Amino acid sequence: MLDNSTTLIRQNIVELKRKVSGTKKKIVIVTHWSPDGDAMGSSLGLFHVLKKLGHSVQVIVPNPFPEFLSWLPGSDTVWVSNADSSKKILKRLNEAEIVFCLDFNVLKRIDHLGEWVEKSPAQKVLVDHHVQPDGFAHFVFHDVKASSTCELVYLLLDQLKLTAHVNSKVAQCLYTGIMTDTGSFRFPSTRPVTHEIAAALLRAGANHTLIHEHIYDTNTYGRLALMGFGLQKKLKVLDQYATGLISFSEAEQKKFGYQKGDTEGLVNYPLSIKGVRFSAFFAERDGVIKVSFRSKGDFDVNQFARKHFEGGGHVNAAGGISKQSLNQTIKKFNDLLPLYANQLVKAK
Repeated sequence: MLDNSTTLIRQNIVELKRKVSGTKKKIVIVTHWSPDGDAMGSSLGLFHVLKKLGHSVQVIVPNPFPEFLSWLPGSDTVWVSNADSSKKILKRLNEAEIVFCLDFNVLKRIDHLGEWVEKSPAQKVLVDHHVQPDGFAHFVFHDVKASSTCELVYLLLDQLKLTAHVNSKVAQCLYTGIMTDTGSFRFPSTRPVTHEIAAALLRAGANHTLIHEHIYDTNTYGRLALMGFGLQKKLKVLDQYATGLISFSEAEQKKFGYQKGDTEGLVNYPLSIKGVRFSAFFAERDGVIKVSFRSKGDFDVNQFARKHFEGGGHVNAAGGISKQSLNQTIKKFNDLLPLYANQLVKAK
């Protein structure tokens, strides 16, 4: 499955194969805060394979995932970290022999779980495609060129000689993550191997029509109304900086009955405007401003997010947070734009 254009950091792949193919083990899979399709798809896809191998496996997430992902096979077994579950999660992590860390590259991306994972005696396995991973893992399977962590999970299974265990449940999960992280195969990260893996997953039983319906065609009236409000009333285009931005206060979101996942993908819309190369989305939630960035061409939003908003991600897709008020955060963003004017207007 791998071709000459694929560059991977592969540490001790033979030893990892021995560990997952040998005696049955207690394994935990964790993924990042606000799990998306790639996070849940990769976690549950790997979950099903490891379960077939006879391991005791538990997926743990730092906070709830969107309702539109609740159909994924195995989602009902996931532990969500909260005050009621913290005791059993700590116990599970302390007993674990292996912890798979999927779709994040620094422990702060899993919030309070980061400290618990770091202290766990388990060996950590990092599978991720974000830039500049921290060195907390014992085994690393990492490629910034990969379209998604689901793509990397399939490639890892290929390296471990475990693709025979990819059944329809695994295929549904992994295809979901690839589809969502590639924007239905339209983003530049989509490679020939991405389509090859997608084809393999379709042969294994992934129902691409059903997956698309679950992800994109299960809107509530409130979600569509909120998105319409965002595009009609809150979208601002700053032509001199080739930038578009949308922001929501907590009150505005509550007015439309906001549910987790309702603003998914909204940050991409300004990029469809001719001439816009940088898009930002700000949402006030629980006293913190969640920030999402997207770009076209060579404007690096990963570096922008890391430098100014305690975040990171990819060159063209990143996120962060702000502990200032919504108005202060937007002012900070607007004040930064002149510093990047030359890059933005020259971005290709």
